Amino acid sequence: MAQDDPRTLVSTEWLAQHLKNPDLRILDGSWHMPAEGRDARAEYEAEHIPGARFFDIDDVSDARSDLPHMAAPVEKFMSRMRALGVGDGHQVVIYDTTGIFSAARVWWNFKLMGQDNVAVLDGGLPKWKAEGRELEDLPPMIRDRHMTVRVQNQLVRDVTQVSAASKLGSHSIIDARSAERFRGDVPEPREGLRAGHIPGSRNVPYATLFNDDGTMKTPEDCRAVFEAAGVDLSKPAITSCGSGVTAAILSLALERLGKTDHSLYDGSWTEWGQFPTVPVATGEA
Repeated sequence: MAQDDPRTLVSTEWLAQHLKNPDLRILDGSWHMPAEGRDARAEYEAEHIPGARFFDIDDVSDARSDLPHMAAPVEKFMSRMRALGVGDGHQVVIYDTTGIFSAARVWWNFKLMGQDNVAVLDGGLPKWKAEGRELEDLPPMIRDRHMTVRVQNQLVRDVTQVSAASKLGSHSIIDARSAERFRGDVPEPREGLRAGHIPGSRNVPYATLFNDDGTMKTPEDCRAVFEAAGVDLSKPAITSCGSGVTAAILSLALERLGKTDHSLYDGSWTEWGQFPTVPVATGEA
């Protein structure tokens, strides 16, 4: 079992022990690919960890962008968190119904806004339920709480910055998609995107960072996974995926290694794959 760290990852046992803490805020950050046909909010309303509030990734985003769930402007993030009763002085724990999937993206959103006391629930709702822990279907009692935001711009990258990093080899660009998508062997799930990967990037499919029970591997084992994929951890890292969700799993794993010079390519392949002036590589890295 991973060591509990309220800034990155906590166990179901840790959460159960702190469940009654008045300064704890639990968020269900579940999100599913559209093709799955699942309604994350409806599933939350049917059952959730006691006191949990629903964090809607598609709503807490930049509505001005044509790309999916891009990071929200500061004012919007603050407004949505106030409505959820999440603010200064709270310890936030985020879970999802997959295990560790979209919860990491919510964690990264909070980190981007300068929030440190935020962690992902290791193993998520599946592990919580498998252990027979308490669930409820009641809406939480919410009181407004102000949140002081300090945007950490170094945690996010755009297509121009990633293109420069790719050309110069100045960063380790790490792609969380499956090996088949990385190589360009299969069509992208989103129409209109080229198949392949950012030139110079390395492939670490996010599931390779998990144990068989859906929990995250130890920092030492995660380091070994990155190194086996050819990632140079001495360079600053840029994480990427299909639309910026599973890239955050890589970011979470890097943070647990003690590596703080990492950023996330928010547009990820949804942007790169349709951008006409950037090159696409295929095959193995």
